[in-house]
Amino acid sequence: MTTTAAEPGTSTESSGGFVKAMTLMDATMLVAGIMIGSGIFIVSADMGRLVGSPFWLLAVWVLTGVMTLLGALAYGELAAMYPRAGGQYVFLRESMGPLMAFLYGWTLFMVIQTGTIAAVAVAFAKFLGVIWPASAPGLYTWFPHFTIQTGSGPIDLGLSPQRVVALAVVWLLTWINLRGVREGKFVQTTFTIAKTGALILLVILGLTFGRNSTAIAANFGPGNFGGPTGLTGAFVLALGAAAVGSLFSSDSWNNVTFAAAEVHNPKRNLPLALALGTGLVTVLYVLANIAYLNVLPLHGVADGATVLARGITHATEDRVGTAAAEVIFGSSGQAVMAIAILVSTFGCNNGLILSGARVYYAMARDGLFFRKAGELNARRVPAAGLVIQALWTSILCLTGTYSQLLNYVIFASLTFYVFTVIGLFILRKKLPDAERPYRAIGYPFLPALYIVLAAGVALILLVAPQTRAQALSGLGLVLVGIPVFYLWRKRVPAPVR
Repeated sequence: MTTTAAEPGTSTESSGGFVKAMTLMDATMLVAGIMIGSGIFIVSADMGRLVGSPFWLLAVWVLTGVMTLLGALAYGELAAMYPRAGGQYVFLRESMGPLMAFLYGWTLFMVIQTGTIAAVAVAFAKFLGVIWPASAPGLYTWFPHFTIQTGSGPIDLGLSPQRVVALAVVWLLTWINLRGVREGKFVQTTFTIAKTGALILLVILGLTFGRNSTAIAANFGPGNFGGPTGLTGAFVLALGAAAVGSLFSSDSWNNVTFAAAEVHNPKRNLPLALALGTGLVTVLYVLANIAYLNVLPLHGVADGATVLARGITHATEDRVGTAAAEVIFGSSGQAVMAIAILVSTFGCNNGLILSGARVYYAMARDGLFFRKAGELNARRVPAAGLVIQALWTSILCLTGTYSQLLNYVIFASLTFYVFTVIGLFILRKKLPDAERPYRAIGYPFLPALYIVLAAGVALILLVAPQTRAQALSGLGLVLVGIPVFYLWRKRVPAPVR
């Protein structure tokens, strides 16, 4: 009997070396663990300043959750069709061709994945400074350092104790994942359970023991909850700008598809993991913000003498989670929240590091990345991809440019989410008889709704004064990948399979 080209859903990578070590529980914890980082404990302060009312703060979080769930339900069909290493890169390649897939992989490597890893690692170091002051942000004078002025602000290049800690975290987690997917998924599942439990505890305490009558009256009293009653153009733009924070906090839920070749029964477990993981985090995020509003007033004063007086919008360094913990736990609240965020960011970065290298593996197998990244080591993981990822992440840590890059990339991330769901419609038409173990719930209406919502937010980011420069820069980064694609394909032909 002869064989033909692989049908959608087959996984040649798995038979060639990847270890199917992830259960449904592990895959779900990968989704949730990557989503929950430091954002939920910080971004509500800036969001509150932009929208100006408790109602609209919660509305933006609910809208973000609905978008995330709709996207995950659509991705479930693609993941079940193509449970291969690389995930979203493969979906785009199969639906829109190699150029679109490369542009996604290019942007992912340059900033989406590596920039997020760098930012989360530095967030880890910042909160470590709460309990270990030696982890300071000041640059070492004995190490070469200087400042570059850019349109988005100064960039400080150099080495500091904080950045040393960030580098140590990146390389420690890279080393763990070089040892095998079982080691990586053990760290992921363990830390995700721990931080999910901590977030649930914060929610429970905020809604019960930590409830504050002053905050409740200020946030939910007559005339205080609703805020603006008319959706003017300026206010819609403000809502879009506020959504940057919640979207960043809810991003990377798609990373489980990158490691699809290592999931047991992926045709069943990937759609379930996407739905369960995003659903769990969405509920927790909305409840966490309700808890914040039960503990702290939204509006405070910048020079308030107490945490309660400062409120959410003027929380010190925007650390809303820490401010809420100080009200609940007293003086020890800062240390309690710092430990919770250390656990959260460590687990988040492990998932990002584990999954990112699988995209570079798929790109290398197509001749669109360094060839070595398309090989597995003796532990059956893409070692070269992990090391290359860690090297570029380290450079971003040392330059300090990651904060600007992350602002740039939200627009690009939304754009690729939209293209991927459009790809679902293309594949339904191009391959109507292909095996689809799971079909997107509510097709075509819910996937179409996701496209409208995500494209609408992306358009707002493109025109809003607060985000226009970053959105254009993100778009520019994607477009730079077009000549890179043709140069790379010309110089490094795809391997013969």
